[in-house]
Amino acid sequence: MLSLPMHRRGFVYACVGLAAALAGCSKPAPAKGKFAGKKLEIFVGTASKPPTELAAQTFEQQTGATIELHFGGSGKMLADMKLAGRGDLYFPGSSDYMAKARDAGLVDPATEKRVVYLIPAINVPVNSSKKITGLADLAQPGLRVGIARPDTVCVGLYGAEVLELAGLSAQVKPNIVTYAESCEKTATLIALDAVDAVLGWEVFEHWDPEHIRTIYLPKEQVPRIGYIPIAIAKSVREPVVAQAFIDFLISDEGKAIYKKWHYLTTEAEARAYTLPTTPVGGEWTLPAVWAAEAQ
Repeated sequence: MLSLPMHRRGFVYACVGLAAALAGCSKPAPAKGKFAGKKLEIFVGTASKPPTELAAQTFEQQTGATIELHFGGSGKMLADMKLAGRGDLYFPGSSDYMAKARDAGLVDPATEKRVVYLIPAINVPVNSSKKITGLADLAQPGLRVGIARPDTVCVGLYGAEVLELAGLSAQVKPNIVTYAESCEKTATLIALDAVDAVLGWEVFEHWDPEHIRTIYLPKEQVPRIGYIPIAIAKSVREPVVAQAFIDFLISDEGKAIYKKWHYLTTEAEARAYTLPTTPVGGEWTLPAVWAAEAQ
């Protein structure tokens, strides 16, 4: 699979789209399939962006449906969906934000499914000259550390939790030079050489293997196994299509798409990086000081 830095991918995709537009001016044939003419609007955390884009395209091709994906930090996506008063599916980056959606009455809990699992980790540039082998090394004087906003982004919340569990928040916080607004922007910090390390997801290195390398945490330092859930929104306009999309994501075909990007599709796979007693999902309350510092 060709791997490009995310900031270059956007340019390539734009060029491909322009070329396609210039190739001919004929109006495309109407989509065919059992959901032709139907549209889904999905609010998605960027923790699953690369494979979710491909999964949506595949579903469109197979069913004739049109899918509109909104990407951003899970907290922002939840706020946007609530403010807009519309949306068929909510697809955040962690159980924490799905819990917020349930508490706000914005999703149907009976429809919730787990799609993939995530493990918090440290990500560094492939050719890093810094001696980073673990969390304690992030406290080195002068080191530039990046983290997502822990008050609105799932990976930032997990990053703060990791540091709190290890008792290293006070030592590492002085080195945090930026708080990114999404998982995608957190990973891009490494690709752009804007930081020396980020507290991210282990899967980030597979988003851009030419630039990002993952340093796994000792099993006892992983506070929770994360997972990416999806559920039908209370504002759903196409409930049948929405359920069909969920069924597709958790099918063997859907899981295969996420496996191409090296996502963990079973709890057993995730357990290889944690203790047997490490909890799965759940919620963690962010200390107020973290939220204040990230703003």
